[in-house]
Amino acid sequence: MPELPEVETTVRGLARYLEGERITRVAVNRPDLRRPFPADLVQAMTGARVTGLARRAKYGLIHTDRARTLVFHLGMSGRWRIDPAQADIHDHLLLETADHRFALCDPRRFGSVDLVETEALGEWPQFAAMGPEPLGEDLTPAHLRAALAGRTQSIKLCLLDQRTVAGLGNIYVCEALWRARIHPRKAGGKVTKPQLARLVPAIRDVLEASIRDGGSTLRDYAAPDGELGYFATRFDVYGRTGEPCRRADGGTVRRIAQGGRSTWFCPKCQR
Repeated sequence: MPELPEVETTVRGLARYLEGERITRVAVNRPDLRRPFPADLVQAMTGARVTGLARRAKYGLIHTDRARTLVFHLGMSGRWRIDPAQADIHDHLLLETADHRFALCDPRRFGSVDLVETEALGEWPQFAAMGPEPLGEDLTPAHLRAALAGRTQSIKLCLLDQRTVAGLGNIYVCEALWRARIHPRKAGGKVTKPQLARLVPAIRDVLEASIRDGGSTLRDYAAPDGELGYFATRFDVYGRTGEPCRRADGGTVRRIAQGGRSTWFCPKCQR
């Protein structure tokens, strides 16, 4: 599944060609993805000018001058293609400007597209209960301390809870916990102040590094221009079962299951 860095990479790639442009044509090639396309999507977007692009958690936002925002989620396999050389049977939504064509390709159809009043984005049900952005100023050790107070659930699962932090996925939680030297099974309420002080910059650092590298390119993901990210070559623990810890402390990366997902960590340096 494309995670936050992949969505951020997608938004930045689209912005280079789409921001400030007027959408001249919209085509919907099937009635739905994970849920139906908005009934008025074609009418609402045709002729609209794109005023900006942004991201909230793992959602991409395309703002328009009609006070409405197209909100997209890439699901498991979705990606935007810019000026594709040929059509793909999985190109389910097309946007065109005077100079470019944008195709939302989603073979597994777990993605979604919604239209939301721009001023009401914060109250949209998918966003209303979300915690702060991990790259924003509101994610602080104090916020995490309050959000985790009394929690007996593991810190790994607490961080995957979108009410704690918005947009963190399995890969980057594993990597951030390793950087902060925190054991993934430690109860959220037991994580110490010094550990939280390390965790916040660790979360930011690992996400920013992945964004610079263009994402992790797991399974089907590629950026809008077709380039493949390469952060996966830099994983410290994710997917490295049985390999030595990169800290050269004699530890060996282990894999465990938590909440139905795999977790990788070093039992020697993560406490």
